[in-house]
Amino acid sequence: MIDVYFWTTPNGYKVTIMLEELGLAYNVIPVDIGKGEQFKPEFLKISPNNKIPAIVDHQGPGGRPISIFESGAILMYLAEKTGKLMPTDMRGRYEVIQWLMFQMGTVGPMLGQAHHFRRYAPQKIGYAIQRYTNEARRIYTVIDTRLAEVEYLAGDYSIADIATYPWIRPYKWQGQELDEFPNLKRWYEAIEKRPAVQRGLAVMADQVNRPAPQDKEWWNVMFGARQYQRR
Repeated sequence: MIDVYFWTTPNGYKVTIMLEELGLAYNVIPVDIGKGEQFKPEFLKISPNNKIPAIVDHQGPGGRPISIFESGAILMYLAEKTGKLMPTDMRGRYEVIQWLMFQMGTVGPMLGQAHHFRRYAPQKIGYAIQRYTNEARRIYTVIDTRLAEVEYLAGDYSIADIATYPWIRPYKWQGQELDEFPNLKRWYEAIEKRPAVQRGLAVMADQVNRPAPQDKEWWNVMFGARQYQRR
Protein backbone atom coordinates (compact mmCIF):
# COMPACT_ATOMS: atom_id res chain seq x y z
CA MET A 1 0.00 0.00 0.00
CA ILE A 2 1.19 3.52 -0.81
CA ASP A 3 0.21 6.48 1.36
CA VAL A 4 -0.23 9.68 -0.66
CA TYR A 5 -0.03 12.98 1.18
CA PHE A 6 -2.22 15.05 -1.09
CA TRP A 7 -4.06 18.24 -1.79
CA THR A 8 -5.94 19.29 -4.93
CA THR A 9 -3.11 21.04 -6.77
CA PRO A 10 -1.48 20.27 -10.13
CA ASN A 11 1.44 18.62 -8.35
CA GLY A 12 -0.89 16.53 -6.22
CA TYR A 13 -2.77 15.28 -9.24
CA LYS A 14 0.42 14.13 -10.94
CA VAL A 15 0.70 11.39 -8.33
CA THR A 16 -2.92 10.23 -8.24
CA ILE A 17 -2.98 10.07 -12.06
CA MET A 18 0.26 8.09 -12.06
CA LEU A 19 -1.02 5.62 -9.46
CA GLU A 20 -4.24 5.14 -11.40
CA GLU A 21 -2.32 4.58 -14.63
CA LEU A 22 -0.24 1.92 -12.88
CA GLY A 23 -3.17 0.33 -11.06
CA LEU A 24 -1.39 0.52 -7.70
CA ALA A 25 -3.34 0.56 -4.44
CA TYR A 26 -3.02 3.80 -2.50
CA ASN A 27 -4.41 5.58 0.51
CA VAL A 28 -5.02 9.34 0.34
CA ILE A 29 -3.98 11.38 3.37
CA PRO A 30 -5.29 14.96 2.93
CA VAL A 31 -2.92 17.78 3.81
CA ASP A 32 -4.96 21.00 3.84
CA ILE A 33 -2.38 23.53 2.75
CA GLY A 34 -4.77 26.43 3.38
CA LYS A 35 -4.91 25.50 7.06
CA GLY A 36 -1.17 25.01 7.42
CA GLU A 37 -1.20 21.24 7.82
CA GLN A 38 1.94 21.07 5.66
CA PHE A 39 3.90 22.57 8.57
CA LYS A 40 3.10 19.81 11.04
CA PRO A 41 6.27 18.10 12.33
CA GLU A 42 5.07 14.64 11.30
CA PHE A 43 4.59 15.81 7.72
CA LEU A 44 7.93 17.62 7.64
CA LYS A 45 9.65 14.32 8.44
CA ILE A 46 8.30 13.04 5.12
CA SER A 47 8.44 16.27 3.12
CA PRO A 48 11.09 18.61 4.59
CA ASN A 49 10.24 21.27 1.98
CA ASN A 50 6.70 21.46 3.48
CA LYS A 51 5.09 20.84 0.09
CA ILE A 52 2.66 18.25 -1.18
CA PRO A 53 2.68 15.67 -2.63
CA ALA A 54 4.73 13.12 -0.78
CA ILE A 55 4.39 9.37 -0.55
CA VAL A 56 5.26 6.53 1.77
CA ASP A 57 5.55 3.20 -0.02
CA HIS A 58 5.22 0.53 2.63
CA GLN A 59 6.52 -2.04 0.13
CA GLY A 60 9.63 -0.13 -0.88
CA PRO A 61 13.02 -1.44 -2.01
CA GLY A 62 13.98 -4.57 -0.15
CA GLY A 63 10.46 -4.79 1.23
CA ARG A 64 11.07 -1.85 3.58
CA PRO A 65 9.09 1.42 3.68
CA ILE A 66 10.45 4.41 1.79
CA SER A 67 9.23 8.02 1.84
CA ILE A 68 9.70 10.34 -1.13
CA PHE A 69 8.92 14.02 -1.64
CA GLU A 70 9.02 16.15 -4.82
CA SER A 71 6.48 15.16 -7.45
CA GLY A 72 9.05 14.52 -10.20
CA ALA A 73 11.02 12.18 -7.95
CA ILE A 74 7.81 10.38 -7.01
CA LEU A 75 6.92 9.84 -10.68
CA MET A 76 10.41 8.50 -11.44
CA TYR A 77 10.29 6.19 -8.43
CA LEU A 78 6.91 4.75 -9.38
CA ALA A 79 7.99 4.31 -12.99
CA GLU A 80 11.13 2.45 -11.92
CA LYS A 81 9.25 0.40 -9.33
CA THR A 82 6.83 -0.90 -11.96
CA GLY A 83 8.89 -0.71 -15.15
CA LYS A 84 6.15 1.38 -16.79
CA LEU A 85 5.77 4.85 -18.32
CA MET A 86 9.51 5.43 -18.66
CA PRO A 87 11.81 3.53 -21.04
CA THR A 88 14.75 1.57 -19.68
CA ASP A 89 17.10 2.20 -22.61
CA MET A 90 19.32 5.25 -22.07
CA ARG A 91 18.17 7.18 -25.14
CA GLY A 92 14.47 6.72 -24.40
CA ARG A 93 14.96 7.29 -20.69
CA TYR A 94 16.61 10.66 -21.19
CA GLU A 95 14.03 11.67 -23.76
CA VAL A 96 11.52 11.37 -20.92
CA ILE A 97 13.75 12.86 -18.22
CA GLN A 98 14.53 16.03 -20.15
CA TRP A 99 10.83 16.80 -20.62
CA LEU A 100 10.15 15.92 -16.99
CA MET A 101 12.88 18.36 -15.94
CA PHE A 102 11.38 20.97 -18.27
CA GLN A 103 8.11 20.58 -16.38
CA MET A 104 9.74 20.68 -12.96
CA GLY A 105 12.09 23.58 -13.69
CA THR A 106 10.02 25.70 -16.09
CA VAL A 107 6.38 24.72 -16.60
CA GLY A 108 5.37 24.42 -12.94
CA PRO A 109 7.34 27.37 -11.50
CA MET A 110 6.50 29.84 -14.28
CA LEU A 111 2.84 28.91 -14.66
CA GLY A 112 2.58 29.01 -10.87
CA GLN A 113 3.81 32.60 -10.96
CA ALA A 114 1.16 33.39 -13.57
CA HIS A 115 -1.46 31.93 -11.22
CA HIS A 116 -0.17 34.01 -8.34
CA PHE A 117 0.01 37.40 -9.99
CA ARG A 118 -3.14 37.00 -12.08
CA ARG A 119 -5.31 35.41 -9.38
CA TYR A 120 -3.96 35.72 -5.84
CA ALA A 121 -1.72 38.77 -5.52
CA PRO A 122 -3.32 41.40 -3.27
CA GLN A 123 -2.19 44.11 -5.68
CA LYS A 124 -2.51 43.84 -9.45
CA ILE A 125 1.02 44.50 -10.65
CA GLY A 126 0.87 45.08 -14.38
CA TYR A 127 4.52 44.28 -15.04
CA ALA A 128 4.33 40.93 -13.22
CA ILE A 129 1.05 39.96 -14.90
CA GLN A 130 2.46 40.77 -18.34
CA ARG A 131 5.77 39.03 -17.66
CA TYR A 132 4.30 35.73 -16.49
CA THR A 133 1.43 35.71 -18.99
CA ASN A 134 3.98 36.15 -21.76
CA GLU A 135 6.19 33.46 -20.25
CA ALA A 136 3.21 31.11 -20.12
CA ARG A 137 2.60 31.79 -23.81
CA ARG A 138 6.25 31.06 -24.58
CA ILE A 139 6.06 27.76 -22.67
CA TYR A 140 2.87 26.79 -24.48
CA THR A 141 4.63 27.51 -27.77
CA VAL A 142 7.57 25.26 -26.82
CA ILE A 143 5.15 22.43 -26.03
CA ASP A 144 3.05 23.05 -29.14
CA THR A 145 6.14 22.99 -31.37
CA ARG A 146 7.32 19.75 -29.81
CA LEU A 147 3.90 18.14 -30.22
CA ALA A 148 3.90 18.98 -33.93
CA GLU A 149 6.64 16.33 -34.20
CA VAL A 150 5.46 13.61 -31.81
CA GLU A 151 2.24 12.32 -30.29
CA TYR A 152 3.39 12.79 -26.71
CA LEU A 153 6.21 14.83 -25.19
CA ALA A 154 8.77 12.02 -25.21
CA GLY A 155 7.24 10.16 -28.17
CA ASP A 156 5.18 7.63 -26.22
CA TYR A 157 2.90 8.48 -23.30
CA SER A 158 5.08 8.77 -20.20
CA ILE A 159 5.63 10.42 -16.86
CA ALA A 160 6.57 13.60 -18.76
CA ASP A 161 2.97 13.92 -19.96
CA ILE A 162 1.58 13.01 -16.55
CA ALA A 163 3.71 15.75 -14.97
CA THR A 164 2.80 18.43 -17.50
CA TYR A 165 -0.91 17.90 -18.11
CA PRO A 166 -2.19 19.01 -14.66
CA TRP A 167 -0.37 22.32 -15.05
CA ILE A 168 -2.06 23.01 -18.40
CA ARG A 169 -5.57 22.37 -17.03
CA PRO A 170 -5.89 25.85 -15.44
CA TYR A 171 -4.85 27.50 -18.71
CA LYS A 172 -7.33 30.35 -18.26
CA TRP A 173 -5.63 31.27 -14.97
CA GLN A 174 -2.48 31.69 -17.07
CA GLY A 175 -4.19 33.93 -19.63
CA GLN A 176 -4.04 31.32 -22.41
CA GLU A 177 -6.47 29.73 -24.88
CA LEU A 178 -5.85 26.23 -26.20
CA ASP A 179 -7.22 27.08 -29.64
CA GLU A 180 -4.05 29.11 -30.23
CA PHE A 181 -1.96 25.96 -29.81
CA PRO A 182 -3.53 23.20 -31.96
CA ASN A 183 -0.91 20.51 -31.28
CA LEU A 184 -1.02 21.10 -27.55
CA LYS A 185 -4.82 21.07 -27.67
CA ARG A 186 -4.82 17.70 -29.46
CA TRP A 187 -2.46 16.29 -26.81
CA TYR A 188 -4.47 17.82 -23.98
CA GLU A 189 -7.76 16.35 -25.19
CA ALA A 190 -6.21 12.91 -25.70
CA ILE A 191 -4.89 12.84 -22.14
CA GLU A 192 -8.13 14.25 -20.74
CA LYS A 193 -10.02 11.25 -22.15
CA ARG A 194 -7.84 8.62 -20.48
CA PRO A 195 -9.87 6.73 -17.83
CA ALA A 196 -6.96 6.66 -15.40
CA VAL A 197 -6.55 10.42 -15.72
CA GLN A 198 -10.22 10.93 -14.99
CA ARG A 199 -9.98 8.69 -11.92
CA GLY A 200 -6.88 10.51 -10.71
CA LEU A 201 -8.60 13.87 -11.05
CA ALA A 202 -11.65 12.58 -9.17
CA VAL A 203 -9.65 12.28 -5.93
CA MET A 204 -11.08 14.72 -3.39
CA ALA A 205 -13.07 16.37 -6.19
CA ASP A 206 -15.43 17.85 -3.60
CA GLN A 207 -12.61 20.19 -2.54
CA VAL A 208 -11.76 21.51 -6.01
CA ASN A 209 -14.51 24.08 -6.35
CA ARG A 210 -14.62 24.98 -2.68
CA PRO A 211 -13.74 28.69 -2.58
CA ALA A 212 -10.54 29.39 -0.69
CA PRO A 213 -11.31 31.66 2.26
CA GLN A 214 -8.55 34.13 1.35
CA ASP A 215 -8.83 35.77 4.76
CA LYS A 216 -5.84 37.10 6.67
CA GLU A 217 -4.94 33.75 8.21
CA TRP A 218 -5.26 31.88 4.89
CA TRP A 219 -3.03 34.48 3.22
CA ASN A 220 -0.49 34.23 6.04
CA VAL A 221 -0.31 30.45 5.63
CA MET A 222 -0.17 30.39 1.85
CA PHE A 223 1.95 33.41 1.01
CA GLY A 224 2.80 35.33 4.17
CA ALA A 225 5.01 35.14 7.21
CA ARG A 226 4.01 31.64 8.29
CA GLN A 227 5.28 30.25 4.99
CA TYR A 228 8.76 31.60 5.78
CA GLN A 229 9.14 30.69 9.43
CA ARG A 230 12.24 28.71 10.23
CA ARG A 231 11.38 25.16 11.27
